[in-house]
Amino acid sequence: MNNAVIAFLAASVVSLLIGPAAIRMLAQLKLRQTISEDVPERHRAKQGTPTMGGFIIFIGAAAGLIAAWTGHSRATAVIFLTLGMLLLGFLDDYLIAVRGKSLGLKARQKLLGQFIITGLFMWWVYSNRTAATTVLHFGREGMVDLGWAYYPLVTLAIVWMSNAFNLADGLDGLAGGMTLIVSLALGALVVLAAEGSLFVLSWAIAGGCLGFLWYNSYPAKVIMGDTGSLALGAATSGIAVMGKVEVLYLMLALVFVIEGLSVMLQVASFKLTGKRIFLMTPIHHHFEKAGWPEQKIVVRFWLVSGLLAVAVLYYAGVFNIWP
Repeated sequence: MNNAVIAFLAASVVSLLIGPAAIRMLAQLKLRQTISEDVPERHRAKQGTPTMGGFIIFIGAAAGLIAAWTGHSRATAVIFLTLGMLLLGFLDDYLIAVRGKSLGLKARQKLLGQFIITGLFMWWVYSNRTAATTVLHFGREGMVDLGWAYYPLVTLAIVWMSNAFNLADGLDGLAGGMTLIVSLALGALVVLAAEGSLFVLSWAIAGGCLGFLWYNSYPAKVIMGDTGSLALGAATSGIAVMGKVEVLYLMLALVFVIEGLSVMLQVASFKLTGKRIFLMTPIHHHFEKAGWPEQKIVVRFWLVSGLLAVAVLYYAGVFNIWP
């Protein structure tokens, strides 16, 4: 517990301190956001905001890990998964910035990269498997062994969540705030797996998000970009896999899951019926189109994420070990 708190505080302070210099550097390098045409009109004001702010989060998280590292191969595997997705996101953001239009990697190129990176991670999981690797735990209510189906299903889930975090990064402070909540709760969940290094890693990421939010809250001075969102989705998913809390994690990150599902359902509905279910997707844009102010959407999504966190932690019995 003490190491995780140290990691959280160190990551928060470092990301907060490096923020101004990092934002100036990104602006000087002309690494600025290009706004897609497929967003509400008021997002045009965000055009030119420095992007790749995910580096602020992960530099802070790295500092937190250094300050409190307890070292374990399972956490190290998650770190390599995260770095892979961070570099992929960086490449996408960089191409958008240099081209001056919202066109980075093609969708199939990005997906291929995500599957390769995740596949290597899952190969490590398989190579270092234990008897319980393919078992999914449902809190205190039972378990199911998926056998060999575990590996492709979890690979798909990690790629899905990486993209879901990316889709949620559409409003100032939205993805960062929800990731902060998810990471704090996820760290508490993996304590049940007696995995201290995963706990430290999760809270280091939470600390990085907290410092980043100082600059990403409305009106944002920096955007995390794919550099941050793809890596955050992969990192939290990887921690859940290594801590054997995959099902509880999906419940915990349900708002991110819904963000991804809203896009899939919208596309399927339009192709099959010619009609749209939502005014615009991802679903946070639906509420924008319905007239909700950006800040109200962000805070309400945070509140839902917080309620989910409390509910999942209660269901998992976490509060019983911290009287």
